[in-house]
Amino acid sequence: GLGANLGNPAGQIRAALEDLGRVPGVRVLRSSSLYASAPVDAPGQPDFVNAVVMIETALAPHLLLRLLLDLEARLGRVRSFPNAPRSLDLDLLLYGEETLDLPELRVPHPRMHLRRFVLEPLVEISPDATIPGHGSAMRLLAGLASQNVKTLAAPFKI
Repeated sequence: GLGANLGNPAGQIRAALEDLGRVPGVRVLRSSSLYASAPVDAPGQPDFVNAVVMIETALAPHLLLRLLLDLEARLGRVRSFPNAPRSLDLDLLLYGEETLDLPELRVPHPRMHLRRFVLEPLVEISPDATIPGHGSAMRLLAGLASQNVKTLAAPFKI
């Protein structure tokens, strides 16, 4: 999952996708459209731009997370306080069918099944996606119609 609400959010997401595609051992398979949504649990911030990308990798989940955090930092992410506005947010949403509950990493992402701004782009690129412990992403998305999310732009060409 990719998100940003500072600076040029669409540009930050594009830069993250380009950088991710250059990492040895990571292949970007699909990228969703860009979506706009109001911040969750952080009123008064600018709206977010969000997307979801599907990759293929042999990296272990904790190494993939480290890669994502390093990429965030390289592209200007500063973690000043929880739910702070951000130039880039990269989340490891799913890792195949695996379920992980480690201090530094929970997969599936613990709140993804509650967030339309995650499920809508996920269903766009993987209509049959399932979230371990929660079921069909498409079914879960249908229950979140009251959350306001709008499509901004078509997927970036990878």
